[in-house]
Amino acid sequence: QVQLVESGGGLVQPGGSLRVSCAASGNTVNITAMAWYRQTPGNQRELVAMITSGGISIYRDSVKGRFTISRDNAKDTLYLLMNSLRPEDTAVYVCNVATVVDGLEYNYWGQGTQVTVSS
Repeated sequence: QVQLVESGGGLVQPGGSLRVSCAASGNTVNITAMAWYRQTPGNQRELVAMITSGGISIYRDSVKGRFTISRDNAKDTLYLLMNSLRPEDTAVYVCNVATVVDGLEYNYWGQGTQVTVSS
């Protein structure tokens, strides 16, 4: 079992920056990939960025060059630094982690943190 708690969301003006964090606890030793998803007001969920235990990261096209995903394995914490924010980035940002135990993958989700980009 893994518990995830996001923090760092808030209201920011267009062009501004924000960093959200995800603290993992529980059976963190088996974590492989960690990712950020976002849920839009239109009830869509989309992958924003993902990073593996080896440090390989991917981003959706709309955030490439603006967002940076990172992880501190010693602290079991995932980060997403968001620069040049746009109104369309407004969403609930949700942390996701994958674990592998006995060859089976388990996924865990946080409750999310609200990011609002508005003037």
